[in-house]
Amino acid sequence: MLPVDMIFSRSKNVIGLDIGTNSMKLLEIEESKGGLRLKNFGISSLPKDSIVNGSILNHDAIVNTIQKLTSNLKVKTKNVVASISGHPVIIKKITMPLTSDEELEESIKFEAEQYIPFDLEEVNIDFKILNVDEEKADQMNVILVAAKKVMIDDYTKLLNDAGLKPVILDVDVFALENAFEVNYSIEENHNVALVDIGASTININIIKEGISTFTRHVFLGGNQITEELQKQFDISFEEAEALKTGKDFDATEYQGGKDVIKQGCENIASEIQKSLDFYSSSTYESINKIYLSGGTAKTPYLKDIIEKQANIPAEIIDCIRNIKYDENTFDPEYIKDITPFASVGVGLALRRLGD
Repeated sequence: MLPVDMIFSRSKNVIGLDIGTNSMKLLEIEESKGGLRLKNFGISSLPKDSIVNGSILNHDAIVNTIQKLTSNLKVKTKNVVASISGHPVIIKKITMPLTSDEELEESIKFEAEQYIPFDLEEVNIDFKILNVDEEKADQMNVILVAAKKVMIDDYTKLLNDAGLKPVILDVDVFALENAFEVNYSIEENHNVALVDIGASTININIIKEGISTFTRHVFLGGNQITEELQKQFDISFEEAEALKTGKDFDATEYQGGKDVIKQGCENIASEIQKSLDFYSSSTYESINKIYLSGGTAKTPYLKDIIEKQANIPAEIIDCIRNIKYDENTFDPEYIKDITPFASVGVGLALRRLGD
């Protein structure tokens, strides 16, 4: 998938940099004779409110975090693939008369005017032809992506100031799709929902037979649970984060913590279910399985609550199951523990110029 590209180099070696709300993930994946191999991986936390709804609010702090992370990991590659999401990014699946890539390149801006709620001078536009429409042979399905130029410029400057060379700017939901396709087989007549739950956002991408058919971005995430725990027990954000990820709730000072987390998980599950229900009601197709990823995915009770509310089997994604790594360099238990956090980063690190 080639949503929004900014290509300035022909080198194929890249690092994937997933800049989230609470943390940053850096991955480097190389191609070897034995298949894909994890070369570099690191996570670093970000100061609170450095990124809000996909917008950069603390430029210097993020630049400093990138520089420390690349230095600590001894990263040599400067070419970086990053991603964006949020209100400044519009993704639409549209149907158009069957035509070639070249003809579509010329006409896409006229088509985009119907679907993009911004002045076209304010956005960069990209597209990908998906397939011929199943019901109309003279029509084709196209994914249209538009991103505000100001957001692209902000991320480009951020990466340049950190000493990196931005070669592709992707979109979170498509990076997630890249990671899934490398690690899981595509089944015929099978719809899967890829649901990435971060600190403040939920990205949903529904895939049918290897093709993205529905995407949605929801401003809700694990921070809602953390902030509620802060209020309940009068503790710091960091203490609430630790409590959320599995402290002893039976301890006297934290009684009621389980209920707070379960309620937060139910709120998240309800938002996810709304999106899945909308997809099913508009396409008359059911979802066969949900794959969860993101920093919030491992929150206690969340997977089971989503599974119960949606009445769909759910699984936490293993985004490195088909990617080899040196066990002398990477602790297998650590890799297993953090793989849900790394899905978008894996998808970014898998990108190659010209794919």
